[in-house]
Amino acid sequence: MSTCTFSFIGTGNMGGALARAAARKLPPEHILLSNRTPGRARTLALELGCACGSAAQAAEEGKYVFLGVKPRMMEGLLTELRPVLAGRRDRFILVTMAAGLTMARIAEMAGGDYPVIRIMPNTPCAVGEGVILCDANGRVTEEELAEFMEAMSGAGTVDRLEEKLIDAGSAVSGCGPAFVCLLLEALADGGVACGLPREKALLYAARMVKGTAALQLAAGDHPGVLKDAVCSPGGSTIAGVRTLEERGFRGAAMDAVIAAVEKTKELGK
Repeated sequence: MSTCTFSFIGTGNMGGALARAAARKLPPEHILLSNRTPGRARTLALELGCACGSAAQAAEEGKYVFLGVKPRMMEGLLTELRPVLAGRRDRFILVTMAAGLTMARIAEMAGGDYPVIRIMPNTPCAVGEGVILCDANGRVTEEELAEFMEAMSGAGTVDRLEEKLIDAGSAVSGCGPAFVCLLLEALADGGVACGLPREKALLYAARMVKGTAALQLAAGDHPGVLKDAVCSPGGSTIAGVRTLEERGFRGAAMDAVIAAVEKTKELGK
C-alpha cells in the first residue's frame, strides 16, 4: 500500500467518515484533505495527522481522488478542475460518491476518458462498522480496484456491486441509517413513556439493534427465524409484533427504500 495515496475533495459527514476509514489503513502522509470551508479540513487533518490543501492540490496529487460533493455541485467542481486533471501525466482514478450520477456522467463532466470508481458508503464507516458499495469502469484495472477496496476496508464491509444495482443497494445501506435512527428514537420514546430514563432507553435500543445485527450476521439465518425465536406463544413480543403488523411497519419500510431509489434516480437526471 506504500504507493497508494488518497485525496479528499469535501470533508463533510460522508467525506470525513471515509477519510477516517482510510486513516485506519494508510499512513497519514498518504492522505490529503480539502474542503470548501478550509477550517473543517484543517480540523480533521489535525485529528488524523495528515495534510490539507486546496481542491486543486487534491486533484493534482492523489492517486485516488475522492469527489465528496453533492450531485448538484459536481458539474461545477469538475468544470473547475478540468485543467488540473488534463495536465496530469501520472496515473489517477476519480472516486465518486454522488447519488444518481453514473461513472460515464462523471467522466463526461471531468472532460476525459478517465478511470472512475463509483462508491456509495454510509455513515457507520466513520467507526469501522459501515458498508461501501463500489464498482469501476473499464479504465480501472482489477489490481487497482483490489488496492482501493483493501485501503477502504477500515470502513467495514466493502462490496463490489454492478453499477445498475448501486441505487437499490444504497437505499438499503446508505439511507438505512436514517431509517434505523427513526426506529431507535421511537423505541426509546416508547421506553420513556413507560418510565425509563431517556439515556437508558437509548442505550438499550442501540445495543439491541447492534446485537441483533451481529446475531443475524453470525447465524446467517433468515430474520424471520430470529424473530420467531423471541416470540413466545401468547407472550409480550408477539403482541408487539402484531401491533407493528397492524400499523403497516414492514410495508412502510419497503416503501421507504423504494422512495429512496426513485429519488436517487431523479438526482441523476
